[in-house]
Amino acid sequence: MESILITGGCGFIGSHFIRLLCAEENFRVVNLDKLTYAGNLENLSDIASGFCFVRGDITDRDLVGRVLKEERPWAVVNFAAESHVDRSILDASPFLQTNIGGVHILLEAIRKFPVKRFLHVSTDEVYGDREGKDAATEESALCPGSPYAASKASADLLCMAYRRTYDLPIIITRSSNNYGSFQFPEKLIPLCIRNAVAGLKLPVYGDGGQIRDWLHVEDNCRAILAVLKNAQPGSLYNIGAGGEWKNVDVVRAICRAVAAQTGHYLEKVESNIEFVADRPGHDRRYALTTEKIRRELGWFPRTGFESGVEQTVRWYLSRPEWIARVTSGEYQNYYDSVYLRTWGKLS
Repeated sequence: MESILITGGCGFIGSHFIRLLCAEENFRVVNLDKLTYAGNLENLSDIASGFCFVRGDITDRDLVGRVLKEERPWAVVNFAAESHVDRSILDASPFLQTNIGGVHILLEAIRKFPVKRFLHVSTDEVYGDREGKDAATEESALCPGSPYAASKASADLLCMAYRRTYDLPIIITRSSNNYGSFQFPEKLIPLCIRNAVAGLKLPVYGDGGQIRDWLHVEDNCRAILAVLKNAQPGSLYNIGAGGEWKNVDVVRAICRAVAAQTGHYLEKVESNIEFVADRPGHDRRYALTTEKIRRELGWFPRTGFESGVEQTVRWYLSRPEWIARVTSGEYQNYYDSVYLRTWGKLS
């Protein structure tokens, strides 16, 4: 049986991808994860067998080399990343170390221990603010607007350079905002679900008019799997749902779903929406085109946004213990640093 090495497989998107592989494919899955605050083995507790877990950091050159040497995987799929813009504003150092330095170590390792595919998972944020511009195509210039986006764009360029220089089998996917179950409650949708249920304020940056394309995580994972199996080395694919929503309208959709599923009055839930000082350098709009992946690989999103939000709210409502565990301790320090507007370092 051929193996696939998944880095960051205990995180939000990575755990969904491992679940998809174990359900639909016949691979030995090796999951290398550091288990940072956003990585949780509990995210994979419903998988009885089918994957091997290795705790470790992609910046650990010796460990990465040893895993590749021992496993000789057919492919590597890199989900491992620091991923939250707000945290990158508070301290960019971990983003540079993991998102650039870690990718460099992975690339050097597959030069020594070759694989058939190295799929690097990236983001639409590398294209920067698309306000007043056409949606980004795969050929659009990179123009990152945050330390996080800059670290991901740097990693993309490094992958492309290794493809050209060393002929490595690089493939890159760039997806829009993901949402769904098991997402750490620092991101907009799970944060607002948690707060809406608890009767807390629902913080919305600025005027709430920032526009994003929201993609259900399971749709993204199906797209990544299609790319992994069928795309040619050197390929790049945008992945998105094709719908644009203002942040404040996303929060209102969450309020409707929470009210409907808890019996709370909608007006009471919505009354907790609070407009707060905007994030520094906040991009107004992300948008990308997905014609290429639809045309070449036949992929399309299956989950509409409002039904996806309803499913996601239902999942979080059924798991209060999970939310309580992952939002203890350090999470509150982060929340206070951002939403109390100090923008200071995490304590």
